[in-house]
Amino acid sequence: MAEPMDKAKIHAAADEKIAAILRAAASWASEVPKELTPPIRAVCVRLAEMVADQRHYLAPLPEPMESERTAMLTLAAERLRSGPIAKELKEQLDALAEMELRATGSWSLVAGAQAEWVQTAIDYLQRQRDHVPLETRPDEYWAEDVVAGIIASVKGIIGADDLHSRIEAQYAGKGRPPVPPDND
Repeated sequence: MAEPMDKAKIHAAADEKIAAILRAAASWASEVPKELTPPIRAVCVRLAEMVADQRHYLAPLPEPMESERTAMLTLAAERLRSGPIAKELKEQLDALAEMELRATGSWSLVAGAQAEWVQTAIDYLQRQRDHVPLETRPDEYWAEDVVAGIIASVKGIIGADDLHSRIEAQYAGKGRPPVPPDND
Protein backbone atom coordinates (compact mmCIF):
# COMPACT_ATOMS: atom_id res chain seq x y z
CA MET A 1 0.00 0.00 0.00
CA ALA A 2 1.33 3.41 -0.95
CA GLU A 3 2.12 5.90 1.76
CA PRO A 4 -0.27 8.86 1.97
CA MET A 5 0.99 12.07 0.42
CA ASP A 6 2.63 14.52 2.78
CA LYS A 7 0.36 17.58 2.44
CA ALA A 8 2.87 19.85 4.15
CA LYS A 9 5.53 18.79 1.64
CA ILE A 10 3.16 19.42 -1.27
CA HIS A 11 2.15 22.85 0.06
CA ALA A 12 5.81 23.76 0.59
CA ALA A 13 6.70 22.62 -2.94
CA ALA A 14 3.82 24.66 -4.41
CA ASP A 15 4.96 27.69 -2.41
CA GLU A 16 8.52 27.19 -3.71
CA LYS A 17 7.29 27.02 -7.32
CA ILE A 18 5.21 30.17 -6.88
CA ALA A 19 8.12 32.00 -5.24
CA ALA A 20 10.40 30.96 -8.12
CA ILE A 21 7.81 32.19 -10.62
CA LEU A 22 7.61 35.55 -8.86
CA ARG A 23 11.43 35.79 -8.79
CA ALA A 24 11.48 35.12 -12.54
CA ALA A 25 8.88 37.85 -13.10
CA ALA A 26 10.91 40.27 -10.97
CA SER A 27 14.00 39.43 -12.94
CA TRP A 28 12.28 40.07 -16.28
CA ALA A 29 10.92 43.36 -14.93
CA SER A 30 14.22 44.55 -13.45
CA GLU A 31 15.40 46.53 -16.46
CA VAL A 32 12.18 48.33 -17.39
CA PRO A 33 10.29 51.21 -15.77
CA LYS A 34 8.51 50.17 -12.58
CA GLU A 35 5.11 50.87 -14.19
CA LEU A 36 5.66 47.78 -16.32
CA THR A 37 6.36 45.45 -13.40
CA PRO A 38 2.69 44.54 -12.69
CA PRO A 39 1.93 43.73 -16.36
CA ILE A 40 5.07 41.57 -16.59
CA ARG A 41 4.12 39.81 -13.36
CA ALA A 42 0.61 39.23 -14.74
CA VAL A 43 1.93 37.63 -17.95
CA CYS A 44 4.29 35.46 -15.90
CA VAL A 45 1.55 34.41 -13.45
CA ARG A 46 -0.95 33.65 -16.23
CA LEU A 47 1.60 31.57 -18.14
CA ALA A 48 2.62 29.72 -14.98
CA GLU A 49 -1.03 29.01 -14.21
CA MET A 50 -1.57 27.66 -17.72
CA VAL A 51 1.61 25.54 -17.67
CA ALA A 52 0.74 24.14 -14.22
CA ASP A 53 -2.70 23.25 -15.55
CA GLN A 54 -0.97 21.25 -18.30
CA ARG A 55 0.34 18.75 -15.76
CA HIS A 56 -1.46 15.95 -17.63
CA TYR A 57 0.81 16.52 -20.64
CA LEU A 58 4.06 16.08 -18.74
CA ALA A 59 6.03 12.88 -19.12
CA PRO A 60 4.81 10.55 -16.38
CA LEU A 61 6.90 9.92 -13.31
CA PRO A 62 6.91 6.72 -11.27
CA GLU A 63 4.50 6.66 -8.34
CA PRO A 64 4.32 8.21 -5.78
CA MET A 65 6.26 11.07 -7.45
CA GLU A 66 3.58 11.45 -10.16
CA SER A 67 0.80 11.89 -7.59
CA GLU A 68 2.87 14.38 -5.61
CA ARG A 69 3.75 16.41 -8.72
CA THR A 70 0.11 16.43 -9.83
CA ALA A 71 -1.08 17.57 -6.41
CA MET A 72 1.62 20.24 -6.19
CA LEU A 73 0.93 21.64 -9.69
CA THR A 74 -2.83 21.60 -9.07
CA LEU A 75 -2.31 23.56 -5.86
CA ALA A 76 0.14 25.99 -7.52
CA ALA A 77 -2.26 26.63 -10.43
CA GLU A 78 -5.15 27.22 -8.03
CA ARG A 79 -3.12 29.61 -5.87
CA LEU A 80 -1.96 31.51 -8.96
CA ARG A 81 -5.55 31.67 -10.23
CA SER A 82 -7.28 32.79 -7.03
CA GLY A 83 -4.72 33.45 -4.31
CA PRO A 84 -3.24 36.69 -3.02
CA ILE A 85 -1.13 37.19 -6.14
CA ALA A 86 -4.23 37.04 -8.35
CA LYS A 87 -5.95 39.58 -6.11
CA GLU A 88 -2.91 41.87 -6.22
CA LEU A 89 -2.73 41.65 -10.03
CA LYS A 90 -6.50 41.61 -10.61
CA GLU A 91 -6.53 44.66 -12.90
CA GLN A 92 -3.72 43.32 -15.07
CA LEU A 93 -5.10 39.76 -15.16
CA ASP A 94 -8.54 41.09 -16.10
CA ALA A 95 -6.97 43.08 -18.95
CA LEU A 96 -5.27 39.92 -20.16
CA ALA A 97 -8.54 38.00 -19.97
CA GLU A 98 -10.22 40.70 -22.05
CA MET A 99 -7.63 40.04 -24.73
CA GLU A 100 -8.63 36.38 -24.62
CA LEU A 101 -5.28 35.28 -23.29
CA ARG A 102 -6.61 32.07 -21.84
CA ALA A 103 -5.82 29.41 -24.40
CA THR A 104 -7.29 25.97 -24.89
CA GLY A 105 -6.17 22.99 -22.86
CA SER A 106 -4.01 21.93 -25.78
CA TRP A 107 -1.99 25.13 -25.91
CA SER A 108 1.26 23.42 -24.97
CA LEU A 109 0.91 20.83 -27.74
CA VAL A 110 -0.76 22.78 -30.53
CA ALA A 111 1.60 25.24 -32.17
CA GLY A 112 -1.20 27.56 -33.33
CA ALA A 113 -2.67 27.98 -29.85
CA GLN A 114 0.76 28.53 -28.37
CA ALA A 115 1.63 31.14 -31.01
CA GLU A 116 -1.70 32.88 -30.38
CA TRP A 117 -0.96 33.05 -26.65
CA VAL A 118 2.53 34.40 -27.29
CA GLN A 119 1.23 37.10 -29.65
CA THR A 120 -1.50 38.11 -27.20
CA ALA A 121 1.02 38.42 -24.38
CA ILE A 122 3.32 40.51 -26.60
CA ASP A 123 0.43 42.75 -27.65
CA TYR A 124 -0.63 43.19 -24.03
CA LEU A 125 2.86 44.21 -22.91
CA GLN A 126 3.25 46.55 -25.90
CA ARG A 127 -0.02 48.28 -24.96
CA GLN A 128 1.25 48.68 -21.41
CA ARG A 129 4.51 50.11 -22.76
CA ASP A 130 2.51 52.83 -24.53
CA HIS A 131 1.41 54.18 -21.13
CA VAL A 132 4.99 54.77 -19.99
CA PRO A 133 6.57 58.19 -20.58
CA LEU A 134 8.41 58.27 -23.90
CA GLU A 135 11.82 58.93 -22.38
CA THR A 136 11.68 55.81 -20.19
CA ARG A 137 9.99 53.39 -22.62
CA PRO A 138 11.81 50.18 -23.44
CA ASP A 139 12.75 49.63 -27.07
CA GLU A 140 10.28 48.49 -29.69
CA TYR A 141 11.06 44.78 -29.36
CA TRP A 142 11.30 44.48 -25.58
CA ALA A 143 7.95 42.67 -25.24
CA GLU A 144 9.04 39.85 -27.56
CA ASP A 145 12.20 39.37 -25.50
CA VAL A 146 10.33 39.46 -22.20
CA VAL A 147 7.63 37.00 -23.31
CA ALA A 148 10.22 34.58 -24.72
CA GLY A 149 12.19 34.80 -21.48
CA ILE A 150 9.09 34.32 -19.34
CA ILE A 151 8.12 31.24 -21.35
CA ALA A 152 11.57 29.70 -20.94
CA SER A 153 11.70 30.58 -17.24
CA VAL A 154 8.24 29.28 -16.37
CA LYS A 155 8.62 26.05 -18.35
CA GLY A 156 11.92 25.46 -16.57
CA ILE A 157 10.41 26.17 -13.15
CA ILE A 158 7.35 23.99 -13.71
CA GLY A 159 9.40 21.29 -15.42
CA ALA A 160 7.63 21.31 -18.79
CA ASP A 161 10.24 21.68 -21.47
CA ASP A 162 9.96 21.21 -25.21
CA LEU A 163 11.29 17.66 -24.99
CA HIS A 164 8.38 16.67 -22.75
CA SER A 165 5.94 18.41 -25.09
CA ARG A 166 7.36 16.57 -28.12
CA ILE A 167 7.25 13.23 -26.32
CA GLU A 168 3.68 13.81 -25.19
CA ALA A 169 2.63 15.05 -28.64
CA GLN A 170 3.36 11.65 -30.13
CA TYR A 171 0.85 10.13 -27.71
CA ALA A 172 -1.86 12.76 -28.27
CA GLY A 173 -5.11 11.03 -29.07
CA LYS A 174 -3.82 7.71 -27.78
CA GLY A 175 -3.63 8.77 -24.17
CA ARG A 176 -0.51 8.70 -22.07
CA PRO A 177 1.89 5.81 -22.43
CA PRO A 178 1.53 3.13 -19.78
CA VAL A 179 3.87 3.37 -16.82
CA PRO A 180 5.86 0.16 -16.50
CA PRO A 181 5.20 -1.67 -13.22
CA ASP A 182 7.86 -1.61 -10.56
CA ASN A 183 9.65 -4.93 -10.43
CA ASP A 184 10.85 -4.67 -6.86
